[in-house]
This record gives sequence, structure tokens and C-alpha cells, in this order.
Amino acid sequence: MSVLTRLDERDRELFVRLAMSDDSRRAVSVFWKTLTHLGGATLTILAAILPLLVGGALADPARHALAVLALSHVVVQIVKRTVGRPRPSRRVDCAALIEEPDRFSFPSGHAAAAMSIAVAYAVAFPALATVLIVAAVLVGMSRVVLGVHYPGDVLIGELIAVLTAIPIVFR
Repeated sequence: MSVLTRLDERDRELFVRLAMSDDSRRAVSVFWKTLTHLGGATLTILAAILPLLVGGALADPARHALAVLALSHVVVQIVKRTVGRPRPSRRVDCAALIEEPDRFSFPSGHAAAAMSIAVAYAVAFPALATVLIVAAVLVGMSRVVLGVHYPGDVLIGELIAVLTAIPIVFR
């Protein structure tokens, strides 16, 4: 058995443990659904553009956030279309609790977007770093809990964000 096959099996096993069961779905799904939107296109783009419009001390971090967001999105889309990993709802007996943006799971665009914004602002404002990074990690976790991504999809999405941030925010 190849390493990738073993990783895929472990990723699916972890997904089954983390995704919400039918019993828990109604009680906490509103929380996770709200949280997951923090990594969506509308809010992440606004998080980069609105501070850019304000200017001042926010201008450079906002430019960095927008650049990291754009670059990580390009990388995520290239990998997503190249790998073509089906979403959990197509391979595991678990229905997604939210609408799936497309049919591909790997890597998570929401996790990458949330982490892109978090890293750019965390570097600029270290006092907020813990809150920003934890929020981004929770956005990624929401994607698993809601049944639209495997844990590995989220991890790689977040890693893409961090790696694309390095040349932008640390120059």
C-alpha cells in the first residue's frame, strides 16, 4: 500500500470521527456554519480591502493580506484542479451540512483564505496573533465538522497560506 493511500485512509478515518453526527447536527451547526463563513470569499476579501481603504497603519498589512489571499487562492485552485480529490460526501457516508462550493476537496480554500488573512495581520499586529491564528484554525475545523473537507485538506490549505505569506510579509 502506497504512502498516499495510507494517508488518505487515515484522513477519512479522522474525518468520520470529527464530522458532526446526526444527533449533534442541529444543536451546534449554527455556530459552525457562522464560523465557516469567516473563511469565505466575501469576508476575507473585505478583511483585506476595507482596512486598505482606511489607510494609515492598516494600509501595509492590508496590502499584504490581499496579496497573500490572492496568491494562496491561485495555488489552491491549481492544486484542487490538478489533484481532483472528491469531497467527503461523495466518498464517506456523511452528508454535508452546507452547500459545497465545488466537487473538489483538496485543499481547503476556506482554510487557506482564513489563514492568509490571519497570518498577514498577525505579523503586523503581534498582540493579536493568537486570536487571529486560532480563529483561522477554527474556520478550518468548521469545514471538517460541517462535512465538506477532510482534515488533511484543511491542513494543506492552511500550509499553503503560510508558505505563500512568507515571501510577502517577511520581505
